[in-house]
Amino acid sequence: MPGQSEALKKATFGMGCFWACDALFGVVPGVTRTRVGYAGGTKPSPTYKNIGDHTEVIEIEYDPSAASFSQLLGLFWNNHEYGLTRKIKTQYASLILYHDEEQKIEAQKSLNEEQNKRGTTFTTQIKKFDKFYPAEDYHQKYRLQLHTSLIEALGIAKASDLHTPLATRLNGYVAGAGSLEQFDNDPICKTLNEKQYDYVKKCVIDNQGTGLYC
Repeated sequence: MPGQSEALKKATFGMGCFWACDALFGVVPGVTRTRVGYAGGTKPSPTYKNIGDHTEVIEIEYDPSAASFSQLLGLFWNNHEYGLTRKIKTQYASLILYHDEEQKIEAQKSLNEEQNKRGTTFTTQIKKFDKFYPAEDYHQKYRLQLHTSLIEALGIAKASDLHTPLATRLNGYVAGAGSLEQFDNDPICKTLNEKQYDYVKKCVIDNQGTGLYC
C-alpha cells in the first residue's frame, strides 16, 4: 500500500557496555525497540556472570524507511566506549552481526571507509548473526529503571513492559541522549501525562552532554 512502512528489520552491535548503547540507539527516530543481551559466541545460554565467548550486544529493531542501516552504522563507529583500536576482552568487543547479505556488504564497506578515513586498523569483527540471548531483566533499559518513580507512574510492573517503543525512547532521554527539541517533538512521548512529561524533560536538560558511557 502507498505510504506503508517497510517491514521492520534488526541490527545487532557490540560496542562496549550495553547499557550505554541501549540509551544511545533508543532515541533514534525510526528505532522501534531495543534489547540488550549476549551474542557472537558458542557457549549455550550465557549469563552476565558466565558469558563465555559471547559479547555484550544491543539488538535494534528499526523501520528502514525511517532509519537506515547506514545511519545506525554511523552511531556504531562514533560511540564505542573502549575505542575501536584497543584489544579488549571479548565481552566488550567491537562487533557487527549482520542479518542479511545487504547488511554484510554495507558493514564491510563502512569498515573500510572508516579505517581509511582515520588511517588506522580497527579491531572490529563482522560476523553472521546466529543467536541472541537476552540479558537478565535488570540490564534491560537500565537507565530508565534507575528512575523508580517514573517506572511506577508508567505502570511498568514486569520485564516485558520494558520492551515497548515508549520505554525504548524514555531509556535514552532520561540518560541525556537526544536533544530537547527532539524530545519535545517526539510523537512516541505524547502519551505521557503532564507530570511525567515534565519529569523526563528535566532529565533531558540536566543530563545533556554528561556522557552515556557506563
